[in-house]
Amino acid sequence: MSNIGLIIEERSRDIGDFLVGRLLPFRKKRMIGPFIFIDHMGPTQLGPEKYMDVDQHPHYGLSTLTFMLEGNILHKDSIGTEQVISPGAVNWMVAGKGATHTERTPENLRGGNVFTTHGYQIWVALPKDKEEIAPEFHHFTAKELPKWTDGNAKFTLIAGEGYHKKSPVPVHSPLFMIEIKTEGTYQLNTRDHLKGEIGICIVEGSVEACGNVIKKGNILVAKVSDTCETTISAHSHILLFGGEPFPEERHIFWNFVSHDKAKLEIVKQQWENKTFPMMPNEPSYIPLPGL
Repeated sequence: MSNIGLIIEERSRDIGDFLVGRLLPFRKKRMIGPFIFIDHMGPTQLGPEKYMDVDQHPHYGLSTLTFMLEGNILHKDSIGTEQVISPGAVNWMVAGKGATHTERTPENLRGGNVFTTHGYQIWVALPKDKEEIAPEFHHFTAKELPKWTDGNAKFTLIAGEGYHKKSPVPVHSPLFMIEIKTEGTYQLNTRDHLKGEIGICIVEGSVEACGNVIKKGNILVAKVSDTCETTISAHSHILLFGGEPFPEERHIFWNFVSHDKAKLEIVKQQWENKTFPMMPNEPSYIPLPGL
């Protein structure tokens, strides 16, 4: 495959009632631009007796980006946020020096309804000099994100910059995340509109690149400057993400990310000792793995 550096296949794993497809990190590719972790949630049917209940857990040195395709999730965090995210909206939590949160099915959906939950949980590593900034939370509705149409494709700029547009999501390094939905066949041009490394995530449908047809459940990875001719098939759903890679390697342990392994040891101890920033009046607690 001449100019596509790698194809990453989604690897499924169970977390409670969810089947989650892990796309990053991958043993041959730890990051794509500043993106260091991508989980594909579902699609999973919930109710009437099983719901999403992810207990209080920590993050450090990164920002979390939640993007839902179907279903709602209630996010609560140690910053004081309580926010329901709906399909097409963005939850952006800058964990920085430390934040905790829970993710649950909202109470109004727990009355015996059966519904589908489907979305992406994404971590974006922070630059070296911003790993310990103060935590923040931002929410943007689907209507607040830039949208446009080009030929047979409809675009939404979820985060960052691309195609001469800018998302309101306050990112901390040059990156992009873009949703594309096609009605007919579409010739994708990224070279003139994006920079850095690129991941082409196939949610539905397929992509033809370098003479190969790649179907849903895979990510194509390359440098934008090296991407060969890429055609998205009709009725496909694609996510593009990536950006400029950092000059330093990033280390990851559980939900913690840093350029410095010593810092990971410190936050591990803080979580174990419960001196990490915690949510008020939230008794749940996910222990450090391996203890």
